[in-house]
Amino acid sequence: MSNRIVGRGFERNLDAGPLQAMVSSFELHLRAEKKSPKTIRTYIESAQWLAAGYLIPNGIKFWADVSPRHVQEWTITLLDRYSDSYASNQFRALQQFFKWHATEDPDDPRPNPMANLKPPKVSEKLVPVFTEEEMTSMLATCKGGGFQNRRDYAVISLFKDAGIRLSELAGLGLDDVSPANREATVTGKGDKQRTVRFTYDTARALDRYLRERAKHPTARVSALWLGARGGPMTASGVYQMVERRGRQVGVEVNPHKFRHTFSHNWLDNGGAEGDLMELNGWSSPQMLARYGRSARSARARRHYDDVMGD
Repeated sequence: MSNRIVGRGFERNLDAGPLQAMVSSFELHLRAEKKSPKTIRTYIESAQWLAAGYLIPNGIKFWADVSPRHVQEWTITLLDRYSDSYASNQFRALQQFFKWHATEDPDDPRPNPMANLKPPKVSEKLVPVFTEEEMTSMLATCKGGGFQNRRDYAVISLFKDAGIRLSELAGLGLDDVSPANREATVTGKGDKQRTVRFTYDTARALDRYLRERAKHPTARVSALWLGARGGPMTASGVYQMVERRGRQVGVEVNPHKFRHTFSHNWLDNGGAEGDLMELNGWSSPQMLARYGRSARSARARRHYDDVMGD
């Protein structure tokens, strides 16, 4: 497997060389803590990237020799190449590694170079959401019969109505969804389960998909979403499908944008913040401020003509 990953326009070298042993121990720790695969990958790759992209080229062969200045210079490098939010996410991932590294051996405590550092400030930006026209045009690409159309329409409809994460949608089993009750049980971060609701339109779309699914050669598979050629549809497969449907109508799509749109619309329509936290599986109100600002901006623009008399 290659130690180089291309993403966001830059190649990331993840060959941590002599620093890999401690990274592997950290990975074992994260697995023992039952962190999600996505969280583990983010934390591990952030440490590997720092090692390969900065530490090793500068002659640093031991994690204990990393100083606050090293981390600051690496963060500046990231800010030069990427968005402030992405650099901040990398910074926070590294914080987890160094926090663990400093306390892993009680008999030989190590300095934590990030103990007194603060993450890069993230500028406030409006949350990107789908317009009603964009959502309608995407669903229109799935009109008609057949397995793929029925499946894709149901996937996009459920994303739209429930605002669930990509991993949550891809991980649904047959027994997790009830079109009759308009409910689905999803498994979120930390293996926490919650029940989400959806509209009658989505219930009808799921019912139509399930009838087509029953004719599928691998219909006995427990996973809800099946690939056209057989076997469960992976999260990557779902991602590629929604991107493809978006390209057909010139709409930029990623699965998390559905979650943005659901949250924005919920607050814009006067939905309770506490209810949104429950539906989205949030344990902290931090995200509410971001979506609340987006919804307030939308309401202000709508009411402009009423106030200004145009």
